[in-house]
Amino acid sequence: MQVKTPAVSVETTASPPKRVVTSASRKRLRTSLLFLAPAFLIILIFMLGPAIWAVYTSFTNMALTGVGAQAPQWVGLQNFARILSDGEFLNAFRVSIIYLVGSALIGQALLGLLLALMMQKRNHVFRAILGGIIIACWVIPDVVAGFIWQAFLAGGPQSVLSPGLLNTVIANLTLPQHAWVQEYPLPMIIIANIWRGTAFSMLLYASALESIPQDMYEAASIDGAGVWAKIYHVTLPLIKGSIATDLLLITLATLSDFTLVYVMTGGGTTNNELLTIYQYRQAFQFYQIGYGSAIALLIIIVGAILSLLYIRILRIDI
Repeated sequence: MQVKTPAVSVETTASPPKRVVTSASRKRLRTSLLFLAPAFLIILIFMLGPAIWAVYTSFTNMALTGVGAQAPQWVGLQNFARILSDGEFLNAFRVSIIYLVGSALIGQALLGLLLALMMQKRNHVFRAILGGIIIACWVIPDVVAGFIWQAFLAGGPQSVLSPGLLNTVIANLTLPQHAWVQEYPLPMIIIANIWRGTAFSMLLYASALESIPQDMYEAASIDGAGVWAKIYHVTLPLIKGSIATDLLLITLATLSDFTLVYVMTGGGTTNNELLTIYQYRQAFQFYQIGYGSAIALLIIIVGAILSLLYIRILRIDI
């Protein structure tokens, strides 16, 4: 009697074919690297080189005049210890945080999201007109934008300048005029920066909203969700990556703001100057290059810490 045993099929996983590196592929790689070499060299010389030099300078007493100009010496953490005990730096840091929260986090990010949501289901004509106006504010150079706002806010009760548009309108309404930039410098530069940078956030959020499937909104409507419920439970969770990206970029850009603020206020006073203005004043008015470089390095560190904080709060995987 013969017993038949069932056939057992053994599946073997084929290993992926090994990539053969031929002499032709190596030649193409060398050719590609040869063409990329000038770009890498430019980045090394004009970007990485100055960054490394600035970090080194922050640990020295380098200056534009005096002993620090003739023979700079390594002072270690002395510049950073001086910063932490400098009342003017601490005040500039406080002003910069207020400026960041007001103009970037509350202003640009929130207003950009609201504008993107408002334009999401509008017709093309409305989107083109509103988008064109907002983007026009964005593409204007900082110097030009600063002079526009300076002209708009010019004048005041005792000013020798002719009144700007805002004071002209206020005078026609028989309301008291103000020297807006001189009396309220921080609120004015916050408003100007919101006007200047909201377009970037709007474009980023508009692109993210376009990628959300409409089925998600339809399912939420079937479940009885209203407008705000859809935004909170559908829109925001699906675009949190774009939110983190926007917060990161506008934070770094706002912390490094200089031109717009300087054109509008001329640097302001020590009570309302930003970290960038304080750093410029220390480095190029008081000629303390090492101390100014240390302040610039701390600005970068603050931006990096805030960026990691955004990623942590929004729970973004990196």
